[in-house]
Amino acid sequence: MAITFQGTNTYPTKKALASNYLDIQNNGWAQQYLPELYEQEVERYGNRSVSSFLRMVGAEMPMASDQVIWSEQGRLHLSYGTAADNTAVITTASSGLITIAAGHAIRVGQLVVLSDGTTTTKGYVSAVPSSTTLNVLPYDAAALSTNYTDADQIKIFVFGSEFAKGQNGMQGDTINPTFTTFTNKPVIIKDKFEVSGSDAAQIGWVEVSGESGEAGYLWYIKAEGETRTRFEDYLEMTLVEAEKGASGNTVDSSLGSDGDEVGTEGLFAAIESRGHTATMFDSDTASETTADIKALIEKLDAQGAIEENMFFLNRERNLRLDDWLASQNSYGSGGTSYGVFENSEDMALNLGFSGFRRGSYDFYKSDWKYLNDGQTRGFINDIKGVLVPAGTSSVYDQALGKNIRRPFLHVRYRASEADDRRMKSWVTGSVGGATTSDLDAMEVHYLSERCLVVQAANNFVLFNA
Repeated sequence: MAITFQGTNTYPTKKALASNYLDIQNNGWAQQYLPELYEQEVERYGNRSVSSFLRMVGAEMPMASDQVIWSEQGRLHLSYGTAADNTAVITTASSGLITIAAGHAIRVGQLVVLSDGTTTTKGYVSAVPSSTTLNVLPYDAAALSTNYTDADQIKIFVFGSEFAKGQNGMQGDTINPTFTTFTNKPVIIKDKFEVSGSDAAQIGWVEVSGESGEAGYLWYIKAEGETRTRFEDYLEMTLVEAEKGASGNTVDSSLGSDGDEVGTEGLFAAIESRGHTATMFDSDTASETTADIKALIEKLDAQGAIEENMFFLNRERNLRLDDWLASQNSYGSGGTSYGVFENSEDMALNLGFSGFRRGSYDFYKSDWKYLNDGQTRGFINDIKGVLVPAGTSSVYDQALGKNIRRPFLHVRYRASEADDRRMKSWVTGSVGGATTSDLDAMEVHYLSERCLVVQAANNFVLFNA
């Protein structure tokens, strides 16, 4: 069913034109009868602010540098053949020679599992001729040629080792962990509101109201309040949408950066670069949604296995999950944990979250207004939601026997003893209490310098169209 909107959208403008105001004169001011006036504005769009996402799932911390750098753990075990650049190929099946073009760290004496997707074989590494080749002797046959042929592409991983009595220990280079670092930089975000002294001293007949609590009959109070609310939305939207400038981009010259890196890595860019993208929950069929949840859990198992995760979805995907949950016999039961909300189901529901448990995972879901709003992502409607690991859970530590708490999203803002740039605002001019210049106006300036740190992005999922 198609729904057609017959009205017109109204958008904010820079100038105070006659078309921006109600004209009483043209609507009957010249006649002697007093019209019935509704003094209060009708809030036909409800709360128009779209920010809240980062306040709900992120932490804020100051920084005193132009750059933030963090490191993340690499994989623990050795496996090859899962990506195009490290495909393992059986070069000569009769001798058990395997070539891994990108190189490997497997050593003589180690035990491996081989699979071409159909046949799985366990073998012993008898020789390592080079950093890109190794010889494997199967335990269940005389040679690999029994199970495979030359040029077969396989997956291979190490699961242990075996040595004969009296033999020397493991030979070859020690396997050192890889050191992986990521970086991001803050951007400066600004805005300004201005009103002349005459307009500031003029009252209106409309009682204004706004998201920040402003009220009264001075129109500039509404305009300043909306500018502030819009700027606060931009603070979050910038950290969600922003991208780093690519090499050779033309933004450098516009910003006068003299070759310095421009832009910052926002949430969507970080997930597209280091996380996962998926087209899940695009069907109304319960069986397909069940398959999507299963595939998602399998992906989480292969990553950090974070037990608690949050869905932030647009309305369409959220309703589809509701329909799927309603079709399950276990809906509303199953021992759902609300640990991330201090074990309070009421707190979770009050924040707009509903949860369900599948396998060993707890999922919470909520609408993300930013994806529904008709003037932001809801206008484009190409991103359907994100899966964010809960900031109070982490990978289960086998040595300690417990979960290690660590946040995954940080908002870093510039601050020092000299200046705090988290959210600055100041007034200039000669109106509204300011006496900084002879300008017959009040200028309200807003500034922030911040960036988003997305740690362990491999545990995030972006749901796109």
